[in-house]
Amino acid sequence: MQKNFQYNFAMWVIFALCSALGLGFYDVMKKLSVRDNNVPAVLWFNTLFGTLLMSPVVIGLLCEGQIGLGETVRGHGLIALKAVIVLSSWILGYFAIKHLPLTIQGPINASRPVIVLVGALIVFGERLNLLQWCGILLGFASLFFISRLGAREGFSLRNSRWLWMSIGATALGAVSALYDKYLMQYYKPLEVQAWYSLYQLAIMTLIVMLLRRRPGARVPFSWRWTIIGISLFLTAADIAYFYALSLPGSMIAVVSMIRRGSVLVSFAFGVIVLREKHVKAKLADLGILLVSLALLVIGS
Repeated sequence: MQKNFQYNFAMWVIFALCSALGLGFYDVMKKLSVRDNNVPAVLWFNTLFGTLLMSPVVIGLLCEGQIGLGETVRGHGLIALKAVIVLSSWILGYFAIKHLPLTIQGPINASRPVIVLVGALIVFGERLNLLQWCGILLGFASLFFISRLGAREGFSLRNSRWLWMSIGATALGAVSALYDKYLMQYYKPLEVQAWYSLYQLAIMTLIVMLLRRRPGARVPFSWRWTIIGISLFLTAADIAYFYALSLPGSMIAVVSMIRRGSVLVSFAFGVIVLREKHVKAKLADLGILLVSLALLVIGS
């Protein structure tokens, strides 16, 4: 019994770590794709390629005369709701990452486990100990400090809609994470990912068509191969994430927290490649965030 528990624990932690690595490169690909580019078009291509990557799952079900997700309208309705939540988070996040430095946007996004932990406490009754509460407090402190640092670069909470978009994307991402834990109790991970990708594509196609009818100048779209990288790394990260949640004993708070380790990849890219400013102060804030994540891990 104990060996089985240790095996399951090791497996969902490994899947969560793989997901974190994929998310780190996913953020880098997003930044390179949306810089001086049309955000809705980039996002549409991302949903398109993500759907194509997962299409064998849907095609396989349809060839067997099934639609999956419990063969119910309710199941597909729940997945459509997930698509709306995730797409809303993505829209805000894509605009934020286009205009914010990675060394600011990354730590804000990485504070998501703080919101997830509070939500897990309320929704799933996951009990938190002293170390986890200390981690939550440090997480909020990190978010406060990074907003102050952002003000030094012209991205204050008072006048920067991009900073608020980043915070909004993080909050919606936390809602999605809590919702995923609920979905994984009833549906298969690959079916969830495949169908919500398809619904996202349908919704994003409608949004792009409506935007094209709006008068006024639009930012021109430029094709970049990093757009494919967005879908590849995100799909790999999501597959690892859903399997981590589907394993017995997995805790949404811990899985979501480990995934935020992706900030190390994007932060390093912002410093080394993009030469972003105020690195020492941002490293100090990142250190506070990492201590927060460490306390959450140890406490778990």
